[in-house]
Amino acid sequence: MGDILAYESEIFGLIKEYLRFCDFEETVKIFEKECKGKGKPIPKTIGNGLRDSKTLIIQKEFLTSFEDGDEKVFFNLWEEHIPEHIRDKDPQSQKLEFYLHIHFAIFPLKTTLGALDRSDLDERIAEFKHYLETRGAAMSQTTEFLPYYALPFVPNPVAHPSFKELFKDSWIPELRKRLEQFLSLILKASNAPKLLTLFKETGSGNKEYVHQLQQQLLDAERKAATYMKRYNKMQADYHNLIGVTAELVDSLEATVTGKMITPEYLQSVCVRLFSNQMRQSVAQSIDFTRPGTASSMLRASIAPPKSKDVPLLPSLDYEKLKKDLMYGNDRLKALLLQALRWRLTRSYPGEQRDAVLQGYISNDLLQCNSSNQRSVLQLLNSKSEIVRQYMARLINAIASLAEGRIYLSQNPVLLRVLENTLKNGEKDYLMRENVLGALQKLSLRRAAQTAMIQDGIVMWLVNVLEDTDSLSDYTLEYSVALLMNLCLRTAGIKKCAQHAKHVLKVLSDLLGHENYEIRPYVNGALYSILAIPSIREEAKAMGMEEILRCFCKEGNAEMNRQIEFIIKQLNSAEVYDDGLESDDEDEDDYDENAMESDLDKAEVLQPQPRELSGEALLNSEYFGNSWYCLIFRD
Repeated sequence: MGDILAYESEIFGLIKEYLRFCDFEETVKIFEKECKGKGKPIPKTIGNGLRDSKTLIIQKEFLTSFEDGDEKVFFNLWEEHIPEHIRDKDPQSQKLEFYLHIHFAIFPLKTTLGALDRSDLDERIAEFKHYLETRGAAMSQTTEFLPYYALPFVPNPVAHPSFKELFKDSWIPELRKRLEQFLSLILKASNAPKLLTLFKETGSGNKEYVHQLQQQLLDAERKAATYMKRYNKMQADYHNLIGVTAELVDSLEATVTGKMITPEYLQSVCVRLFSNQMRQSVAQSIDFTRPGTASSMLRASIAPPKSKDVPLLPSLDYEKLKKDLMYGNDRLKALLLQALRWRLTRSYPGEQRDAVLQGYISNDLLQCNSSNQRSVLQLLNSKSEIVRQYMARLINAIASLAEGRIYLSQNPVLLRVLENTLKNGEKDYLMRENVLGALQKLSLRRAAQTAMIQDGIVMWLVNVLEDTDSLSDYTLEYSVALLMNLCLRTAGIKKCAQHAKHVLKVLSDLLGHENYEIRPYVNGALYSILAIPSIREEAKAMGMEEILRCFCKEGNAEMNRQIEFIIKQLNSAEVYDDGLESDDEDEDDYDENAMESDLDKAEVLQPQPRELSGEALLNSEYFGNSWYCLIFRD
């Protein structure tokens, strides 16, 4: 009874606080009146006014950081005051958080009056992209949010029809209102009375916490056991080392008195030293009678691996090279082209490869900057099939690097020659594949895109892709990738619109192709061309949505998300705006590492003719003395 009396006042205070939290004001009055009549004192509790003022302060901090675009402060408050189970489980909370991330990502675009701070915008877009790849990844299953996964990759979101809602004047006030309503509800719940907190702590939440602590304890015990084993091993090695050291000191003292140390004794000591680092049989087989052998073995056992230095390759006589490429016999031309390609593809990525490419560019190896009618580029039209193939492979390899693409793009004649070779090279399929690969990489350059579209490459690709059974995997993948690149441009989409039914038929057939590597490119091309209303209508007439839905059942989450994007574009009512395309867009903004890896494809695309193997090159009299630096052995 004494314990009850000791805590009675505090318990009454908890009851009153809970009743007031639940707005039982009449009940509180009766409860206070009855306690007063029985002489039971009720301690003063934190009033609603103080609690409400604290809530208002927190809410004001939220709204201030929202209006100032201070993403870091806002989401620090978000993590601090919004309970974790609500952030991770409540759908409304997750939706609001998604739109808040969009708000902070595009904040400079909506609020900047003067010059746009590009670095600030890029940083915000990068932060939004990181969110999409982490916490926001789960929202990709919701159709409402699918278009916004493309936001980080759109150069000018303000002009893009998919994001026009974000840039309406009413969007920020509406989002602010939703945020206020959410905070009012959540912050009130977070200021729960102490009685409710005590109940939760003794409920399932407490059990989960105890289970978590027990799991952490087991992990700590396992780690402790592992560290103890390591400690015991180190201690044993230490004792062994002390013992060996003591014996060696005794032996040194013995040598002072003239006693010799035998090779057998030295071998037994080394066996003990190496017992944990190498097999004893190996230690016993080493000749320790040679001075320095034991000490060398000891030092080698703990020496860190040396980093490999990559030297720069010796320079070449480019004037002689270009002269022989133009006037030499076909065998010599083929040998030189192969050696030049190997010099680039077999160099180490980084400084060595950059130096090789810069050597080609600065010396204008392919004479892209030359106005002479006769140039190295004419080897693409050589009478020799091997010379044509090797020239195409060299161009393909150079186009795999950004600086190489810039260099090749300087000569508009080269692009025309490559296009003609692509269209007329049915018989020489190996050369055609390399030319196709080079054109696909050059299509990352805006000027090259424009030229290819004007020269009818879009419909040529569509016609080629109509019969995929006759195409190699390389031709198929690079043809679809090139088509997608050209369809990203307004002019390319308009070319497709002229033959909408045919283009849609080919692309829908490619969706079901067994080569899954082409799916992202097909999806990208479809999404782009469906921006035009006339193509959307044609697609609806042929039941494109039903066709797309069939491919959603295969269980690939990434492909499903892409298809949902396409379906949303298909059902869009937006009118295509030709002015969306900007001629000021940066060129060649692609992952250089991914492109550089294609050098391997350029190297193994086709079998090497036996008479032009690396060994044959080394035996050639032409590559004697200083010229051998061109060649790399297989």
